[in-house]
Amino acid sequence: MQNMWLRTKTAIDLPTEGSVSEPELTGLREVLVLDEGIKATVWLKALRSLMFAFGFFAIVWPFFDQHFRDGENNYIGLFCLPMAVGIGVLVTAFVLGSEWQRPAFWFLLAIVGFAVSLQLVNAGWQLRYQHYKSFGELFESDLLRMLAVFLAVQVVLVLAGLRSAIGQIAAWCLRNFKWWRLLLVVLIFLISTTTVSQNVTVYIQEWAFAVGLQIVNLATVILVARSIPQEAISTIRRSITAVFGDVSFAGEAEPGPPDRFCVTAAVFVAILSAALCVFSYQRHPHVTDEVAYLTQARFLAAGALTMPAPPVPEGFEVYLMDYKGNTWFPVPPPGWPIMLAVGAFFGLAWLVNPMLAGVNVLLAYVLLREMYPKGVARIAIVLLVLSPWYIFLGMSFMTHMFSLTCALAASIGVAWSRRNGKAVWAFAGGLALGMLSMVRPLEAVAMASLLGLWAMGIGGKRLKMLGIAGLIIGSMVSGGVGLAYNAALAGDPLKFPINVYTDKYFGKNSNAYGFGPDRGMGWEQDPYPGHGPVDALVNSNLNVSSMNVELFGWSIGSFLIVALGLCLGRLRRSDYLMLAVIGAIYGLHFFYYFSGGPDFGARYWFLMIVPLVVLAARGLVLLAAKIDENAEAGDARVWFAAAALCLMTVTVFVPWRAIDKYHNFRGMRPDVRNLATNHHFGESLILIRGNKDPDYASAAVYNPLDFEATAPIYAWDRDKATRKRLLKAYETRNVWIIDGPSLTKRGYEIVAGPVPATELLKDIE
Repeated sequence: MQNMWLRTKTAIDLPTEGSVSEPELTGLREVLVLDEGIKATVWLKALRSLMFAFGFFAIVWPFFDQHFRDGENNYIGLFCLPMAVGIGVLVTAFVLGSEWQRPAFWFLLAIVGFAVSLQLVNAGWQLRYQHYKSFGELFESDLLRMLAVFLAVQVVLVLAGLRSAIGQIAAWCLRNFKWWRLLLVVLIFLISTTTVSQNVTVYIQEWAFAVGLQIVNLATVILVARSIPQEAISTIRRSITAVFGDVSFAGEAEPGPPDRFCVTAAVFVAILSAALCVFSYQRHPHVTDEVAYLTQARFLAAGALTMPAPPVPEGFEVYLMDYKGNTWFPVPPPGWPIMLAVGAFFGLAWLVNPMLAGVNVLLAYVLLREMYPKGVARIAIVLLVLSPWYIFLGMSFMTHMFSLTCALAASIGVAWSRRNGKAVWAFAGGLALGMLSMVRPLEAVAMASLLGLWAMGIGGKRLKMLGIAGLIIGSMVSGGVGLAYNAALAGDPLKFPINVYTDKYFGKNSNAYGFGPDRGMGWEQDPYPGHGPVDALVNSNLNVSSMNVELFGWSIGSFLIVALGLCLGRLRRSDYLMLAVIGAIYGLHFFYYFSGGPDFGARYWFLMIVPLVVLAARGLVLLAAKIDENAEAGDARVWFAAAALCLMTVTVFVPWRAIDKYHNFRGMRPDVRNLATNHHFGESLILIRGNKDPDYASAAVYNPLDFEATAPIYAWDRDKATRKRLLKAYETRNVWIIDGPSLTKRGYEIVAGPVPATELLKDIE
């Protein structure tokens, strides 16, 4: 190649006018052009190699650099920033020199911009709602200043890229929306961005910043979509049709069983949730409710509703565990612990929710095919399995995934009975509805109301009288188990043990339904004392802003595409049924004092997730169709943008959330499990110093059900009097003393041990 360049240069320098013929000159020009192309190819290959090397380095780098770990050597949220850079650079390098390099550049800007925006969030493992850093905080460190500069550069590049398209986009919006529908889309997009703050000025400032970030990210994604090569449009359309089939809303519902597509999606989400439960959640409860659920599941797996009370109840106090005389028992409704007991029996309780996450995908697909074309159902399923809200609840030990299982199964039973007239399916749906009443009673009220109206013919074909009777009888059969449980533990079938417990420890009516000054347990997440309309509106904002983040984990927010689903085109009857579910869940919880807190998104509204993914699927389908009405799958750029957003969710948001929030969430951690193994606690008494939550609660889950068992007994070192009683009750054992995370500001640490209990008693006396 070097000799060719020298020969070409010599040939061009030597000839003079008239010294060579025209054909010879033409040949020399062709050689020159060929040589220039070869040089360009060499430089392109070199640049691509450098980019591949840099991309791989950016991905590997945070695994070895301590800047991406905390003092305990755990990864921190910053870990995901170089990962995003690496992924974006690798994608760009792969298509460098082709017609795809322009959309790859915008994708690089989009994924890095998203990762940068996540670094500006105050979330973390603490029990708090998510907020953006204040303007002043953006300049507290060199890193934050660099991130702010990047955002400024992103804004400039996006403005330059969209300068000629803003008018076209505005004109398209005005052509395709009535003014009030466009206003509704804009309001949903803007209002859902920010969690309220006590200080109104702070809230307005954060709202403006959050809206700005979301708009910039939206504009970047639009640039990704607009820059797709024209030649690739038809290929993308064929791919969408091959995977999803007909994705229009013009078709009729296509009832059918789960297919390979659906099963693949179910297996994917089950494996992902299980992996996160192992590596992020550490197979350990992180919400105090989960401690009670797991304990209750172990009771049921052992064939008991209650157990003998511990010898010193004050030293074993756990939230939602109560005592009555010599009896010790959990107070939550029994539905979820019954399901969890299946896993507990085999020592695999941590796998129950991941498995249910997979099962629910199958159920949701079957239900949606009763109401929508198969292509629409498939799109909704993809959005469901890629939802961080869904994935992380599947990782947990919380009740909500099984609640969704029961609701979906009940709905399918009614749908099948409507279609084929067989009462047995309505009876099966009733059994699922009754089980739901033992999991989350308020959600059972919502679903019973909706399915009852549906069965009577509102929103669809009326069930036969035998089917309606089957639905009622089925719900009474399984729901009756819950009434018997109430009678056994509370002495009254209509009195829930959990309400007896809250009245006893937090004040009468503290957990009662409806408005009133006596509602609430004094938690800091409860906006105001008692419960009234203002509290309900604040709770609404807390859940809506959380869902805007958690539903899809998109950089543009989650509600924009849902809003488009509502406002583009005429709603179908099945769409109104979806809206009815959303309205019922929202309406009933409006009158409950607590929003659910910042654990796992808007978890009290979790039954909304299937209607929301359906409306989002509708938004994607209609948006694609409106942009290009002549194409079979609509405008390919919409699907490409959606795929880019989902890719960013899986590669950036989910890892960031798993690392930043759910690892050691709320200070709950499995350290005592490891300490017991490493130090061979054996038959000893372990005194946990610190707060009841999280210090003792996190250890209490490892207690045996029998407090006289030849195993480690974990007790709360509550005060001097409690310690004395505990040492007397276990005076034949050696004692270990452990400081909890609230004292160490790290993990659990052994302070002393093993020390005979008799020696410690001497020190007290």
